[in-house]
This record gives sequence, C-alpha cells and structure tokens, in this order.
Amino acid sequence: MCGRFVLIADPNLIQQEFNLSAAPDMAMRYNIAPTQTLPVIINDKADEVSYLRWGLVPSWAKDAAGAAKMNNARSETAAEKPSFRTPFKRRRCLIPASGFYEWQVREKGKAPMFIHLKNREVFGMAGLWDVWRSPEGEELRTFSILTTDGNDFMQPIHDRMPVILRREDYALWLSTDDVPVDKLKALMKPYDSSDMTAYEVSKVVNNARMDTPECIAPLAS
Repeated sequence: MCGRFVLIADPNLIQQEFNLSAAPDMAMRYNIAPTQTLPVIINDKADEVSYLRWGLVPSWAKDAAGAAKMNNARSETAAEKPSFRTPFKRRRCLIPASGFYEWQVREKGKAPMFIHLKNREVFGMAGLWDVWRSPEGEELRTFSILTTDGNDFMQPIHDRMPVILRREDYALWLSTDDVPVDKLKALMKPYDSSDMTAYEVSKVVNNARMDTPECIAPLAS
C-alpha cells in the first residue's frame, strides 16, 4: 500500500520529468497524507499540474464520506472494481513523488522507512482520478494511488508498493485514446529492485501534522 509519501523535488525538475508547459507552483512536502490536496497530472490536462484531493470519491457515490478509505487501489483488480473501473479506462493520472514511507514490522514494533529511487529525484506513481458533484453542485476532484506486489527489495519491508512507472510509459498511461485494458495492465508491475533504496526515519512521521525535513532525516544509530 502507500499511505504517506514525499515530494521535495525542484519544480523545474518536475516540469522536465513530466514534460509540463510550466513549472508547478508548490511547496516542499515531507509527509503527505490522505485527504490532502496535492499536485497531480491528469490525462485530460497532461501538460500541466492539477490539484486533487487524495482519496478517490467515485462519481456515483452518494457522499464523500468514504474518500479516506480509497487512497489506494489494487492494480490487479482496479479494471473490474465498480469504484475504479471507469477511471481505469478513462481517468488516469500520475502522482509526482520523491519517495514514500512504509512501516516495517519488527519485534519491538513498527519502524518507519523512507523509500526512494537511487538515481531519480522525482518519479511518477500511477493513479486514478474521478469527479464527484455534491447535491449543491459543488465539484470535488479526487485520486487514488495504484499499488502492486512488493518487489524483492520491498518484501522485507512490506508486501505491497505503489506502481512506479517508467518515463517511457508516462505517455501511454496518460493517453486519452481508447487504450486496451491489457496494455494498461501490463504497466502495473513492481519497479526494478536494483534502482531502489531505503533507510529508517524517526517516528515523528507517524504524525500527519508533522511536515518538516525531520521526517526524512535518517534515524541516528
């Protein structure tokens, strides 16, 4: 799963990585949590950043109460699940990230780990988005992060991980064409273990209100 992540890349680097028309206006984020509004690249506007709330609310939902429970979507079943089926076909997005957190189970409790790529300061996690309208006509745009089986590197930490896409797959994922589901499913695979690294961080990250560089500082031995 992916319940917290980090985005601290230079906006100009984000513009370059995702081929945007302009650098996004955003603050450094060290402890991103569900229900927060975040920069996302949606397939309807693939050359710019949009701002969506984390926790998908399906367009057909009666209310937005269940959003926090849909911060993740299992990539293996997303194309068939009622909440994610239509977004998987028509409303896909990339979520820029510098890394993510996962909690490793140990004898003395859970230890927070910061996981990132060795040679990329920012990468795109695959996601789904949707638009929900309240009875009063207010529009709410939300997203969910797709997850897959943990790779060999991740397995000792957690059995799931976000779907991290290769740069060369961004265009297909963000396509507005009628892409065959099988082609999209082929992208839903664990990222290369050899490109990943991790280290333990302080439990201050457990508090979603903490959003400072301390969150990603390596834990002193």
